[in-house]
Amino acid sequence: MSGAAKILVVGPLGVGKTTLIGTVSEIEPLSTEASMTRAGVRVDPYPGDSDKTTTTVALDFGRRTVDGDLVLYLFGTPGQQRFLPAWRDLAKGALGALALVDARDLAASFDALGNLEDLDLPFAVAVNVFPHGPRYAAEDIRTALDLLPGTPLVTCDARDRSSSVRALIALVRHLIHVATESS
Repeated sequence: MSGAAKILVVGPLGVGKTTLIGTVSEIEPLSTEASMTRAGVRVDPYPGDSDKTTTTVALDFGRRTVDGDLVLYLFGTPGQQRFLPAWRDLAKGALGALALVDARDLAASFDALGNLEDLDLPFAVAVNVFPHGPRYAAEDIRTALDLLPGTPLVTCDARDRSSSVRALIALVRHLIHVATESS
């Protein structure tokens, strides 16, 4: 595969979308991080790391070249369901998505995965590994998320470039497979 591809990076609030894009981008990433407020906690409760002080309010953007001739344009979506209209606009023209999930709260990923299914957008799932987070067998995660058998499932550490690139490569391989099956 050569050329350019628009890829979404989706998932719930605090799963590591901004971190992954910042880690893999070969350009200075665009980020629309805003401070989380006390009032916002009532609207967007965050059950994860209490040290989180910012959140994406529009999008994150980065670029990564894979194998020298495929450029991935990465668009990170806000994790809050209230930003779904913006999320759907970002999905226009996307070839696929990398859905980040957090094993500490798999249920938080249901909205993002459901949105991808509603859009009929091919996706791969990457379990972002958090320090001191639980580790589950792939089949247990696959069952908990009700993933179709052909949906790629990988683990990654959004802070680690090679790990995050491997997750993106798993998605690209899946997109190639989907494209060859439909032609």
